[in-house]
Amino acid sequence: MVFQWHSLGYIDAMTDTPANTLAIALAQINPTVGDIDGNVERILGARADAAKLGAELVVTGELCVSGYPPEDLVLKRAFQGVIEKAVATLAAATNDGGPGLLIGAPWLGEDKLYNAALMLDGGKITATRFKHELPNYGVFDEKRIFSQGPLPGPVAFRGVRLGVMICEDMWTPDVAECLVESGAEILVVINGSPFETDKTDDRLSLAVARAAETNLPLAYVNLIGGQDELVFDGASFVLGADKKYKAKGAAWKEDLVVTFWKRDGDAWTCDETPIPPSVSEEEAIYQAMVLGLRDYVGKNGFPGVLIGLSGGIDSALTAAVAVDALGPERVHLVMMPSPFTSDESVEDAEEIARLLGCRLDSIAINPAMDAFDDMLAEIFTGHAPDTTEENIQARARGMTLMALSNKFGYMVLSTGNKSEMSVGYATLYGDMCGGYSVLKDVYKTTVFELCRWRNENGEAIGQGGPVMPERVITKPPSAELKPDQTDQDTLPPYDELDAILQCLIEHEMSLDDIAARGHDIKTAEKVWHMLDRAEYKRRQGPPGVKITRRAFGRDRRYPLTNRFTGKV
Repeated sequence: MVFQWHSLGYIDAMTDTPANTLAIALAQINPTVGDIDGNVERILGARADAAKLGAELVVTGELCVSGYPPEDLVLKRAFQGVIEKAVATLAAATNDGGPGLLIGAPWLGEDKLYNAALMLDGGKITATRFKHELPNYGVFDEKRIFSQGPLPGPVAFRGVRLGVMICEDMWTPDVAECLVESGAEILVVINGSPFETDKTDDRLSLAVARAAETNLPLAYVNLIGGQDELVFDGASFVLGADKKYKAKGAAWKEDLVVTFWKRDGDAWTCDETPIPPSVSEEEAIYQAMVLGLRDYVGKNGFPGVLIGLSGGIDSALTAAVAVDALGPERVHLVMMPSPFTSDESVEDAEEIARLLGCRLDSIAINPAMDAFDDMLAEIFTGHAPDTTEENIQARARGMTLMALSNKFGYMVLSTGNKSEMSVGYATLYGDMCGGYSVLKDVYKTTVFELCRWRNENGEAIGQGGPVMPERVITKPPSAELKPDQTDQDTLPPYDELDAILQCLIEHEMSLDDIAARGHDIKTAEKVWHMLDRAEYKRRQGPPGVKITRRAFGRDRRYPLTNRFTGKV
């Protein structure tokens, strides 16, 4: 039996006797962008483990050799050369009679750079397939760096015709339709699909649609790990032609799932394996923050993190995530009281540190405040104290944390949440100071939910017991930069603020549409104005874990100079 598929000059021929069984390993690997040797080692390690379990083919995630997304790094010819050598090394490893490899890598073809899937078997590259659907929205800029591949035909592997797709190729019907019409028997999708809330449902819906349209089973392999703002949650899976789960990998950790297939007439079926339970939205968000921080710190070689612990809810949650990600010995907490810091805040900070098992130092900023008062007294003559003096306090804290960071090498974590960053309720070069932010894409109302979840469900991440006093969750949020201050002196109640912000940010709704949802139009207009005015602050803030569909940064790009008011 010979099957041929012609596409831009390449021909794959299946001359093997059709197979009746196949064992496919879904290798859920955590690569690091640019660590080519390390990524090759991980792939070969997964292959060795899969061989012991009887696998004949090991499938990795998208661009696993280079790490994903490589951004403009992949345009360097030197980088491309290292990738070529790495692929040659991986291909040579398959000459031992063990499993073949289906890997993702950047690849030059016809003097163009492609996002590729490469089949390696018998010591050589036996097939190449190039991504056809290049995403160019949100965090994705693939049309800038990759050329579009042609519609693909199946890949012949040991008597089976595999319909190989690369991530976005599954999100539209065209590639799957082409594959089934040209003889594919099993769909295999290699992915670099970042986590977002509700993304799991979207992936499953699209996979079900492709299985239904083609009447073929589908194996979906995702990456795991953090890369800058993005977090990949794994959860690889197999769907049968009946659109039901047959196998599923773990979420939030590396995993290797070996699946066993057999031919049933003209169709292929996959033996069922135990399916891990799904997790709640709160757990998924918390795990995303933990994994994102752990990999950012680890992959960039920081010995630990510094956190300004105020006794408030945001810094408490940030500290909990840091301890769960890195361990208490790598988390240094610093309380920086001022004359406006309440005794409750001091007590709460001390209790948080005790519950987490972290070092807590106290460095009062009164001397810095006095020094700035003296230094600026003459030029400020005739001007009453205002937010200027409040911001000096925040900047004194930021400067203190950065001094400790410089001295001891720990990275500063900023603690602001998405609600505050949206409306500019933060001090540039003050509490915005830091190298990373785990709450950057987490609304304040979600912060409350996550704190309650973590206090009650620590065993889900291997850390039992509460991590903060109940008072931290229930007391009115305050920056404590002046007497009796609360956030609601300046902002609408957080449940109202967050609902309006989600209308503006996630859904790009007009003021009239927001009012139609029952919100006061004057409040919505005020929030719109604050959101736009704060863009210059957000541009200078640290990166942070992407959680929602519209995270600040590459997901949502607005001009700094912007006179549009939202009024029609």
